Order: sequence, then C-alpha cells, then structure tokens
Amino acid sequence: MRDNNKDARDVMANEKNFKKSLLVSAIAAVTYVGYAGAVHGQEAASSDQALEEVVVTGSRATIQSTIDIKRNSVTIVDGLSATEIGELPALSIGEALESVTGASSHRENGGATEISIRGMGPYLSATTFNGRAATNGSGDRSVNFSQFPSELMQKVAIRKTQDASLIEGGVAGLIELETLKPLEYGEQRIQIDAKANINPNQSNIDDPMAGDTGFRGTASYVDQFEFDNGMAFGVSLGFQSSDISQPESEMRSSSPTGSSRYACLNDPSVTNEGYYRTSSGDCEDQIGGSSNQGYQTDVDPDTGRAESDGIPYAFASSSNGYRQNDTRDERDSVFVALQFQPNEKTDINFDLQQSERVQSEQRHDLNFANMKRVTPGVTAESLVVTDSGTVLNWEGETAIESNSELYERAEDYTGYGLNVSYAFTDNLTVSADYSFSETTRTENQILLRTQSDSRDVFGESTDGGYRPLVQWDMDSEIRQYTITDFDVTDHTLFSDEYRIRVDNDVDRRNTNEAFRADFDLRLDGELVTAVRGGMRFSELEYVDLGSARDTYEIDRGDDESEAALLAINEACSIAFPESDFMNTESTGSLITMLDGNGNQTGTSNSWATFDTQCVADMVLSHLGEDFAYPELEDKSASVTDVTETTTAAYVMADFSSSLAGTPINGNVGVRVVQTEVESVGYRTPYTIITNADGTYAMEEVDGADLERVTAGGDYTEVLPSLNVVADVREDVLVRGAIYRGLSRPDPSDLGYRRSFDTNGSDDIVDVADLLDGVNGDGNPNMQPLTSWNFDTAIEWYPNEDTMLAFGVYHKRFQGGFETAQIVETFEVDGETLAADFNITRTDDDTSSLTGFEVTGTHRFSYLPGYLSGLGVKASYNYADSNFEFEDSNYGDSVVLDQSGNVVSENIGIIAPGNIPGFSENVFSGQLYYQIGDFDTSLIYKYRSEYFQPYTSNGTRLRFVGDVGVWEAKASYQVTDNVKLSLEAINLFDEPKKQYFYTRDNLGELNSYGPRVFLGLKAKF
Repeated sequence: MRDNNKDARDVMANEKNFKKSLLVSAIAAVTYVGYAGAVHGQEAASSDQALEEVVVTGSRATIQSTIDIKRNSVTIVDGLSATEIGELPALSIGEALESVTGASSHRENGGATEISIRGMGPYLSATTFNGRAATNGSGDRSVNFSQFPSELMQKVAIRKTQDASLIEGGVAGLIELETLKPLEYGEQRIQIDAKANINPNQSNIDDPMAGDTGFRGTASYVDQFEFDNGMAFGVSLGFQSSDISQPESEMRSSSPTGSSRYACLNDPSVTNEGYYRTSSGDCEDQIGGSSNQGYQTDVDPDTGRAESDGIPYAFASSSNGYRQNDTRDERDSVFVALQFQPNEKTDINFDLQQSERVQSEQRHDLNFANMKRVTPGVTAESLVVTDSGTVLNWEGETAIESNSELYERAEDYTGYGLNVSYAFTDNLTVSADYSFSETTRTENQILLRTQSDSRDVFGESTDGGYRPLVQWDMDSEIRQYTITDFDVTDHTLFSDEYRIRVDNDVDRRNTNEAFRADFDLRLDGELVTAVRGGMRFSELEYVDLGSARDTYEIDRGDDESEAALLAINEACSIAFPESDFMNTESTGSLITMLDGNGNQTGTSNSWATFDTQCVADMVLSHLGEDFAYPELEDKSASVTDVTETTTAAYVMADFSSSLAGTPINGNVGVRVVQTEVESVGYRTPYTIITNADGTYAMEEVDGADLERVTAGGDYTEVLPSLNVVADVREDVLVRGAIYRGLSRPDPSDLGYRRSFDTNGSDDIVDVADLLDGVNGDGNPNMQPLTSWNFDTAIEWYPNEDTMLAFGVYHKRFQGGFETAQIVETFEVDGETLAADFNITRTDDDTSSLTGFEVTGTHRFSYLPGYLSGLGVKASYNYADSNFEFEDSNYGDSVVLDQSGNVVSENIGIIAPGNIPGFSENVFSGQLYYQIGDFDTSLIYKYRSEYFQPYTSNGTRLRFVGDVGVWEAKASYQVTDNVKLSLEAINLFDEPKKQYFYTRDNLGELNSYGPRVFLGLKAKF
C-alpha cells in the first residue's frame, strides 16, 4: 500500500500556481474580447443577407470537426471526427492522431506507432477503444496504432484533462478511439476506398517481397432499419485489406540493451585494459585479469568517488555496420457495430474489431564484428573522442561479416464489447458494459552469419586474413569505412564457418477483460445538474514465453565440410538487392577499399549477399536436420506471467451556475483505484543437504519439474478531479482543471524471473552462504507514477472556421525510476535464503513538468476569388521537466539493505534521460487550399529529441533525435459519389536517428523514403 500524504501536503502550493495561470488566462481573455467584438460587428453587418445551406467537406470539414470537439467538451480535448479522418494522409490512425494538437508519434518502419501527448511518452498516456482499454503485443501499455486503419474510425480525440468517469492510467492524457454507431449516424452509406501504394525506394529493390506496387482497399456499409412497433436496428460493417511495402535502409551498431556496449578506459597510463592495452583483445577485458570491466561506477568508500573517477573513457560497441531491408506489411481488419433499440428506453450496442497483421522482412547486413577489439599501436593512436565519450574515428583489425535474416512478425488483435443502457425515468439512466481485448504476437527469425577468414572458399590464402584492417569516421555524420586488402563485394572471401540460427524469438499474449456499471442521474437543481457514478472491474493478463534458439553450423577443418561451404557459396550467392543504397544519407561511397600499399582499389555502396533460405536449406541438408522453429514452453525459466486485477469506483457531479453574470459549468468527482499484481515465475527446484561434518550443500532435484513461484504487490490510489468552463462571451471560453492521475508500470516490467547461482564450496557452514547470486529481471511490486495536474486554457471561436486557443499546464510527479540493488529472500527446501538483486523501482522522488500549448486555425474566406480557398492550422507545444531517468549501466544507482535503507551508491558518467518519450518541442502545421471540387493540403510535423526505452530492456538510455516530416494530399471530387486522391507521407525522406547512452552517440540511422498512395473513393 502506498502512502500519499506527502504528495497531498504539496497540493496547496501547486493550487497557487494554478490560480496564477488562471488569472493570466483571464487577462488574456479580456484582450481577445476587444478584438472579437470588432469581428462580431463585421458579421452583424452582413446578418441581413439571405442564408443558404452550405455542405462542407474535405480539409475544411476536418478543421471544423476539430473545432467542434474542442468547443463542446467540458474537459480540454482535441480531436477529429466522422469521415473527415480519411481526409488526412495516413497509413494508420497513428498519422491521423499526429495532426491533433500536442500529439506526436514514434516511427517504426516509416509509420506512426506509439503516440506521445504534450511531449510525454506513451507510458504516461492511456488509450481506450470505444471507451474500453485496448491491449498490444509490445509488453508495454502503449497501443500500436499502426494496427488500426484510419478509414474505419468515426472519431479520435485526446483528452488533455480528465474527470472521474474516465478509466485511469494516463497522466499525460487519454486517447479515445471510437467506431461508428449506426443509428446515431442516421443514414445509409456504402463506401469503397481503393489505394495503390508506390514507394520510390521500393523501385530500387530487385524483385521486392511486396512487388513494385502495393494495395490498400477498404469497404464499409452503414444502414438503419425501423419497424412499425417502434424498434430500430442499425448495422455498420467495415473491412480493410492492405498489402504494402515498407523499405528501410540502416546504419547500425549494437545496442546497449545487453552487455555489448562498454565505456572502455582511454588513458595511456592504463595498459592492462582499455584502448591502450598492450596486447590485442576487447577493451573492456583486463590482460590476465577480470573480463567485462571498463569504467567502474562503484563508489570507493575511502574517497567517496567512483572507482574510475577522473579516468578518460570512450564507448565501444561490439559491432557496427549497415542493413538493407526489404519489408512487406500485410493487414486485414474487420470492424462490426450493431445497435438495437427495442424501445425508447433501451439502447443495446455490440461492437467487434479484429486485425491480423503480418510484417515480413528480408535483411542483409554488412557487419564489422570486433569494434571493441584493440589493435596495439593502431587503435588508441587513431581514436577521436568527444567529451561525452563518443568515438568519431576508429581503426583496427576486425572480422567482416555478410549476414542476413528472414524475419516475420504476426500480430493479431481482437476486441469486442457489449453495452446495455436503460432509462428507468427521464432523469435516470443505468448502463452495463462488458469488454474483452486480446493481442497475440509471434516473431520468428532465420539468421545467417558468414565471415572473413585467412582462406577463401577455394582454400587460397587471403591478403587481409581473418581480421582485415578497417578504419571508419563520422565526417559525413554517418559511419563510412576504409578497408585494406579486402573486397566486400567478393562472395568467395566470406568463407569462415556458415552458421544458421533458427529463432522462435517472441510469443506473447496480452488480454484485458473488464466489466463496468454506471448510472447517470439528471437533477433540476440550481447548482448540481447531474450526479454520475459507477464501478469497474478489470483483469489484465500478460504472458511472454521468452525465446528459444537452435544453432546449426558447418566449420572448416575437413574436406567434406570445406566442399559443402564451397557448394553453398556458389549456389546461394546473390547480387546486392538494392541500387543507390543510402545515397541520400552519405557523402561519397560508404566503403573505400585499399591494397596493402594504400592504393585505392575500389569503392562501393553494396556488399556480397546471400540467399538466407538457400543457405539454411543446404546447411540443414548437409547436417541431416529438418527445418523447424524451436518450441517454447509454457513453463520455463524465461516465462513472464503477470496478472493485474483492478477495481475502481467513482462518483461525479455536474454543475452549472454563474459568477458575476458569467455562465460556468463543469464537474467535480473522485475515483478510487485498487490494484493487485500477481507474477508467476518458474525456477529449478533445489534440495539443501546437511553433510555429516555439519556443512551444507545445495543441489538440483533430479528429474523434477520446474518449481512454480509467485510474487506480487498492490496499491490503492485516490484520484480527485475538478473541471470548470466559463463562457466569458458567446465565442470565448476559459477552462480550468485540477486532477490527480496515475500511470502504471508496463506489464513486462512486473515479471518475476529468478534463477540461482549456487555456491559450490564444500565448507559452507551457514545456509545463508549457499547462494552466490540471483539472475533474472522484473519487479512485481513496482508502484505507479502519480501526479497532480493543473491546467488552464482560453479559447476563442469567432466563426466556424476559426479558433485560437492557448493553454498552460503543470504536472507534479510523485515517483521516479531508479536502479537499486536490494536484498531478496527465497524459500528453498524449507529454508529462507537471501541474495542481492538489481531491480528497477519507482522511488519517492518528486519532479515537475510545466508547459504551454497554442493552437490556431483560420480560413481566409474573405479574400477575393480563388484565394478564398486558403486555410491554415498550426499548433505548438512546449514543456520543461526536471524528471530524471538514470541508465542502469552508467547512471547513478543505489544499493539497499533488507530494510530499504541506502548502504552504498554508484556514481554514473552519463546524464539521465527525462520522462520516457518526453519532447520539449512539438509542432504541427497544415496549409490547405480548397476551392470547388479541388482540395489539397501540405502538413509539417516536428518533435524534438526524446528518450525512448527499449522493450527488451527499458533501463538503458536510447535517445531518438529531433525529426520534421512533411506530408501532402490532393483530391478531386469527380462526381457527387466519386473522388480521386493522391497523398504522400515523409515527402523528403527524413530519417530516424537513434543515439545510445548520450545525445551525440549516433548508434542507428533508419532511412525509409517517401510513401505515396493514389486513391479512388466511391460513396453511395
């Protein structure tokens, strides 16, 4: 249970800041009122003119829908509604959401996936689908929006502030996705939308997986049926099939998620390890001493400083290289909504969403495998290092690999719900809702490694040997290589053992089942106009079976094996699949090749590649093996099995009154949330043996099944909320909100995977010494991050095409993330054993975030002639935060005793990250032109750099660089029923850049190219 008294005592201080913000907004409102009056005067002068009905469509209708959603809400909301969502260039609902004020996305394979609100990452947001929680296959709580087609959505909205009736879980905000209710839609509609996908980068690939042209087709049907007895029935059906390409080119290096990236000592006086070691070897290993050393952050108790304090260092990754990708994305989606009203009091709604997505990739890597290796007399002398430890120039001897992979991810989503609402009286309505959501994800890979060697496939000696001399630099902002005595385009030089790995990499299931009951009582009071309340029960399950790998290889050494290697090399060699590989990202050629005298022998942007499936088949055939992916066990030491049970109840009152003649309305309420977590793990059972001499031993139980063990945690949080809207004038609103929110830890972080390192000594006399250590990950008792939130905004609506809104917000967080070494206890054969274990936990630190956002939209309809079709929309969000997220390797951390007291600490060498997903600046702008049947728009989206945790190890720092993306769309209404469109995403091939540990250490660059869609929409 968590004590929130400390946080509550600080609320009053934040309320003062909120009142100041509200006062500033009120002053600004007075300024707006003066200008608005002039506009009203102009409108009044023309009020006597005859009125005619105007049907608004296209970009203008999209803008108007955003204005209506914002104006008519009690909370601070931005969104899009109805079929106007389809007027935006969007691969998925993710791109559509990016056009909402303060929203930005994380890109994978060139498309928008996770959404951040006001610069805060998806961890701090929550998403509901038709008012219900949605699942994903990533192990976190974000929703993969690329799973949902934008054409099949009725409404998307982002609630920046919250009330007590909303499902808890979003400190930053709540993303609401809604499908259409057919009876509310009120008319019959049959719509077909077909799009051809043409990606310029795809045309550079020979025989691509998805073909030269992709396809995306959507069909939907909406209808209503009324009966003589007063019954009404509505149906909405939607289907989409998509098969498109997603080419990707990469510069890459090993990530810091495991033990493949070290801070190695870079001091000439240190010669037994680091870059100045006197013999060849990895820079983190000591000569004749310990391995995996490098810079030591442990505090020396004699000095109070880190053991390696003051010693220069430089970060070394285990490998660098390039990747050429050919990607195919296939998706089939079905949406169903049924609405039945047997009488005027009863409303029954059922909806179903199902999406099946398969992403396939053929990857070809050129890999320089020994980037941590030191070549004495060469590496240290060539090294160029920044103050942060980033290497800009490196030289040494390294093995060179031509690797390739076949990768496939299958992700299925199923969600459905039944809602029954009954009006007992004109004032009292009661509803019940059941929902179920499930996502399953599997990932399989076949990985091939071929490597340089001292002999080629014919057995002849090579000039470069096993490790040719390689130099690289960052002069053009990506790594470009110079290689001596090795031709990367020569297949026969990749002649070392051929290794095939067959991976069953991911098998995850995430389900969420929930039931809620609500009442809505309308009152005739002069102040309180309604009272609402309800309860919700939900159970989330997350199961990850881990991964498994089978390895097959043919080594050199005997005539039969060397003949097999030659046969495979000749049969499976293929031409490099892509022309102009990464030409737009590099200055000159990626690779320059020299002979032993330093003379240039060639340049290349390609390398020798192999058919992965061909090699796998021939290797397995040679070894007499059949191909199969390894099986994953439901009960194994690598399983993560988490069940999270939540019970929530709320009560909320709507109120309406006036203050000094100004109408005021809003709501006030409280939500109470109680959550329990149970995490299941499996570990090897042991028995404790007492020897005749009084010593102890700990041995595995022969033939026994794995032992099922559990751990867990719980918390209860009280979440009050207040939302107020003041109608300062007919066209000017001032809003304010105070609420307390929470964001839960990711399910993948709540696991309980533990395995023992036993002490093998034969003289143990205390059972407490039987354990040397514990391996694993997860913290089942990880607490949520909570915050008090204060928002105020002023909004001006002079006409239906114009809006200007300004908001200020402040969030005060209780809890941060830290890596801590704790003492855990374990029950083994009736004995309680203790051991040190590193966890990530939510601490009691406080931090804050303050920001503002401004949105403006206007149509220049008063301009003469064709210029009247111009319109513009722009939004900007700025935020500043002192939140700190420490890296678990090279950040600050603490060691705790069994009582939770700090007994020692580590002093890190890299600056902490901020809130996961936090961008200081987010901007989106849209210039549209719509005249007659022609409609076009140009959109720009920008977000500054942000910290993006890994799914596999969210405790290591990875920063995504700032990025600005251009999009465009043009359409023409051929007839009342038929429209042609042309839309493009990522017009100028903006890459994604990822930095490891520090903000200048470029670890990966992903280039996607533009995506173009030519569409035909028919609506009847």
